[in-house]
Amino acid sequence: MKKTEKKTEKKTEKATTVSYMMNRELSWLKFNERVLNEAGNPRVPLGERLTFAAIYQSNLDEFYRVRVGTLMDQMEASEVIRENKTNMTSGEQVRAILKATRELDQKKDVIYEQLMGELEPKGIRLINFNRLSAEEGKLLELYFDQHIAPYLSANIVSKQQPFPFLKNKDIYAVALLATKGGKTRTAIIPCSNNVFKRLIDIPTRKGTYMLSEELILHFLPKMFKNYEVKEKSLLRITRNADIDTETIYDEDLDYRDAMENLIKQRIRMNPVRMELSRALNKKLIRALCKTLQVGEDHVFLTRVPLDMSFVFEIQSYLRSTGQEELFYPKRSPRMTPELDDRNPLIPQILQKDVLLSYPFESIRPFITLLYEAAKDDSVVSIKMTLYRLADKSKIVDALVEAAENGKEVIVLVELRARFDEESNIEYSRKLEDAGCRVIYGLNGYKVHSKLCLISRRMDDGVSYITQIGTGNYNEKTSALYTDLSLITANQGIGKEAANVFAALLKGETVEKTNLLLVAPKCLQNRIVDMIDEEIEHAKRGEEAYIGIKINSLTDKVIIMKLAEASQAGVKIEMIVRGICCLIPGIKGCTENIKVVSIVGRFLEHSRIYRFGTKEREKVYIASADFMTRNTIRRVEVATPVLDKRLKERLIWMFETMMNDDEKGKRLTEEGIYVDRNLNAVRLNSQELFYAIAYSNAEKQQARNDAFSAKAVGITE
Repeated sequence: MKKTEKKTEKKTEKATTVSYMMNRELSWLKFNERVLNEAGNPRVPLGERLTFAAIYQSNLDEFYRVRVGTLMDQMEASEVIRENKTNMTSGEQVRAILKATRELDQKKDVIYEQLMGELEPKGIRLINFNRLSAEEGKLLELYFDQHIAPYLSANIVSKQQPFPFLKNKDIYAVALLATKGGKTRTAIIPCSNNVFKRLIDIPTRKGTYMLSEELILHFLPKMFKNYEVKEKSLLRITRNADIDTETIYDEDLDYRDAMENLIKQRIRMNPVRMELSRALNKKLIRALCKTLQVGEDHVFLTRVPLDMSFVFEIQSYLRSTGQEELFYPKRSPRMTPELDDRNPLIPQILQKDVLLSYPFESIRPFITLLYEAAKDDSVVSIKMTLYRLADKSKIVDALVEAAENGKEVIVLVELRARFDEESNIEYSRKLEDAGCRVIYGLNGYKVHSKLCLISRRMDDGVSYITQIGTGNYNEKTSALYTDLSLITANQGIGKEAANVFAALLKGETVEKTNLLLVAPKCLQNRIVDMIDEEIEHAKRGEEAYIGIKINSLTDKVIIMKLAEASQAGVKIEMIVRGICCLIPGIKGCTENIKVVSIVGRFLEHSRIYRFGTKEREKVYIASADFMTRNTIRRVEVATPVLDKRLKERLIWMFETMMNDDEKGKRLTEEGIYVDRNLNAVRLNSQELFYAIAYSNAEKQQARNDAFSAKAVGITE
């Protein structure tokens, strides 16, 4: 109960309802609805709409595991806990979430049926037994008997056969059986299995499939021949994942081993949701809920498959049949024109700052820089914070090579990165084995910053190259998420980055900064100060401006300060992809604030802060959203972009995204998101950025080819 008690202490302060604020959880559900809307958007290629349907489901799974799990833990507290924006109790929030989820499920069912209907003319059908001929039914029965039934483990619940443990998100067939004497039993059959295929081909109809769990459910009576099957359904549960990582700090424990033991607890945590594919009688549902310890109001009936991951197999089939028009045009990250990858990068970075924009530009130059630093005789150390990494990470390989080459390599691996704990534990071992010094974060603070410091020994002292980014050091997500990465030889930034690492090594946080904004002590307060500066300019009748691009806005201190700025006449433009607890456009409160959300092909993940106008404008990129957990409960780093050319580029990117009327939706004063019509031809900012990246790369290649041709001519 320690975790709940801590939350109680923090959240039972007097809370007041503010008219321009929205509940965090309900705002997140609105974000996921925008994802679902893309699955039903006719302007999105059909094959890609399948992806959005699957993302909607996986997003909702994680939301229930983390956010609903947390709220349900809070409901067990001895005191009533209220959130600080709408004054809702934990129980009220859960009830509102359940209601909103049921409404979204209805929309999901409609969109799914629409998708399946549009796939039929493309040669794809997902059918059930009602649409099979007698001959096809016999073929599938034979397939079931030979290829599926031998691998199934049917379980009839009794005193000798207790109810089996149900794994998180696995699919099970559940049935109510009746004996000849009239007694009833419950049967459970696991349907999630790596042995047999999920999509079963109908041999007489090319491109026609049945889901394996539906096949199992249909032939379930064959497995219980001595019983009558009274009712049956597919079942899937979502388990709480809200483990308390703060409780494991103990000087007598090995932190990494303790983390390994803690994350094992997640497997067996109580369910927070149960989904059924068929209606069951109330008595059976009540019995299942009692056994699984989940409330009856947390049971959802859905017409959509319980696991949507099979859509990726459908996409593979569509591509294999040459139907590429059903997908987005292929895109891959381009080389930045700022660097010449044929020559060493360190001398180029010493000459100018470089800004990489993912996924439009490749992460490769940064990886190349790490490998170059690993071999450079002038480099004495590499320090880095790691939060989420790719499988077979080249970044880790570069750090290993640096350590093996005798460099001092210090890496903070955050073992509490949710759902990446096990991967990070393994990487921490690999780094240690290579001779890197590995630390695991701070007591009470996750380290979420994206910070890399390369230190070089020069005749006149130490020289720094610093990389600060908005996204993880992950090659895979750098091709899927929009992020920004600044690489600079600015020594002021380098010295402050060195101070951040010096504090981390002592288990401390930075107390004061000049250039960088560093949470938990030097970010929120500095943001508030810069908002206050704009308020003062507005009060003097001067032009005042704030532009913010983040993933989420929940920090009440910043929200109230933004509302104050709006009331003073400051123009505020915000691009907030996900949660936005501030409602814009409310007269007398937030009427000078405009909020846009972009949900597109690539996940918007970059953070940009803008304060001021024209020559006095300050521009930052950051790892931190405006959430309390980021601004005062984590180590985060924001860096100013000092190069005028790069500042102008970021401002142009921001303005382009604000004018995106293809994927950008405006948040209204009613708290709903609406389409916009701003341009004669709809503007898709992500597609524009990619078109520019391709054009720049082609021009750079032409210059390289011309230079090579000239060099050959000179040689000859």
